[in-house]
Amino acid sequence: MALDLICGMDRFFPEKQGRGTKDDIHFDISGGANFINHTVLALPPFGEPEKLSDFIVGPDGKKLRIDFEHGTTTLGFMYQGGIVLAVDSRATGGSYIASQSMKKVVEINDYLLGTIAGGAADCVYWDRVLTKQCRMYELRNRERISVAAASKLMTNMIYNYKGMGLSIGMMIAGWDKRGPGLYYVDSEGTRTPGKVFSAGSGSTYALGVLDSGYRWDLSDDEAYELGRRSIYHATFRDSYSGGIVRVYHMKATGWVHISDEDCKDLHYAYADKK
Repeated sequence: MALDLICGMDRFFPEKQGRGTKDDIHFDISGGANFINHTVLALPPFGEPEKLSDFIVGPDGKKLRIDFEHGTTTLGFMYQGGIVLAVDSRATGGSYIASQSMKKVVEINDYLLGTIAGGAADCVYWDRVLTKQCRMYELRNRERISVAAASKLMTNMIYNYKGMGLSIGMMIAGWDKRGPGLYYVDSEGTRTPGKVFSAGSGSTYALGVLDSGYRWDLSDDEAYELGRRSIYHATFRDSYSGGIVRVYHMKATGWVHISDEDCKDLHYAYADKK
């Protein structure tokens, strides 16, 4: 039996108070059009969704403040041994620390990794969609998707929602028949290949350390330590970053999880070396 929901929008549209009819917003969750493709987000039930804040008001008729504050530090760089990704694990909402164990490296498949910066819910959702799309490509074509194609898929998907409030800044790293590939993708439609990237509120601090020690002929251990140290210094200077410093290595044989270390332990370890 279909379950119809007639949403009373009095809190959001005070001018409609007293008209609790089917002129209000109506949903059919028995398998209606909005639920045929589960990878497509339903649009808000009014025009110009990029102006959502103009429509949402509180019980007193005043606009509700919607300004998501978030922070993180992620980085990725290519060198002679492949690609190193290093990230922190803190999720914040303004000055509130929501989590110290957020996993900001998404394992798309054995040869593809994605990093998370921006809105945690947005990034996790779209990384899961990308994981599905990459798997579907493998099943249809009987070969792994390339890093360039995976990053292009992500860009095309999230660009459809540009200006609607998504907050995404991610790196996609992988290894295909062309070799290693590293791309930066964000919710504004940017898609840029490169050798060194850092994203998040602590990225400027991380890049300062990364630039001072980066070179192409790094050994594996030197590359791991450079990524780890760069994230640590960002967590020390940026209050929105912290928690666990995770390091991954992308090789020709696939990705390898190198380490998870608490930035507090790294602080005392580096202090002892001084």
